Amino acid sequence: MRVPLRAPLAVTRRLLLAGASLALFSAAAQAQTKWDLPAAYPATNFHTVNLQQFADDIDKASAGKLKITVHANASLFKAPEIKRAVQGGQAQIGEVLLVNFQNEWPVFGADGLPFLADSYDESVKLWKLQKPMLDKKLAEQGMMVLYAVPWPPQGIYSKKPLNSAADLKGIKWRAYSPATSRIAELVGAQPVTIQAAEVSQAFATGVVESMMSSGSTGWDAKLHEHVKFWYDTQAWLPKNAVLVNKAAFDKLDKPTQDAVMKAAADAEVRGLAASKRANTESLDKLKGGGMQILPPSAALTADMKKVGETLLKEWLDKAGPEGKALIDAYRK
Repeated sequence: MRVPLRAPLAVTRRLLLAGASLALFSAAAQAQTKWDLPAAYPATNFHTVNLQQFADDIDKASAGKLKITVHANASLFKAPEIKRAVQGGQAQIGEVLLVNFQNEWPVFGADGLPFLADSYDESVKLWKLQKPMLDKKLAEQGMMVLYAVPWPPQGIYSKKPLNSAADLKGIKWRAYSPATSRIAELVGAQPVTIQAAEVSQAFATGVVESMMSSGSTGWDAKLHEHVKFWYDTQAWLPKNAVLVNKAAFDKLDKPTQDAVMKAAADAEVRGLAASKRANTESLDKLKGGGMQILPPSAALTADMKKVGETLLKEWLDKAGPEGKALIDAYRK
């Protein structure tokens, strides 16, 4: 009796097809690169929304070859840890608040100097001068800056009315950078280090009573539930910058690298527009929630400008010729 050959041939054909499919799947899996992008702010914050669009744009432009997962609200690394994580390769890319790293290198904190660059146009002007210096410094650290987006202008949140800097004496003041800590010292407040993800709880429990920050941060933290006053000092517009590990970037093929750079350029333009919208919208929401949005008094303005002058002098002393060159170029 003969054994029919059709069944074994069919099985063999199916096995060959399955093997081919598995090989194709394996090749596709190997071709896809996955990056983690830690961020310090909530998923709904305009910076994080912009990051997600940036990641989506890269996914689309690279036809899925580079997938970036955004980890919002300090869920992967806390804000001060993100730069080191990118530098060390624990994360391939990340978003940092530049002023957080002023103690490491003064130029990181140039956009946190009170009343130096106090409008969106001035912030953009400062960034164009600051970026080449950052490119050089970050290259030494094995990183690149892809783009930066300013926060809205910074004002003072307070649980009590402020007529002058004297009203800040003894108040518990949220500090998140060297400059904000120094401001507290200069006005006689008590600096308390609180990261963005912890702001709401800190005000709710009385750990802090005042801080300098944007309307966007205040709305993220629902501060209208705990704070009644915000003074529009327009002190500075600190920037969030997206950094990438240079070795990870260099491993990408040229078309994917081009996709990353194009998405970064688009994100910088889109982020600036989003920051301007967020400024107006967040302050309107805080006002709607019962917070008083007020211009600072002449005395408070004069007091804070004196603080700004002191911080600039101290910063220039630390920054040396490099810092002086930046400020001189900016003031031309």
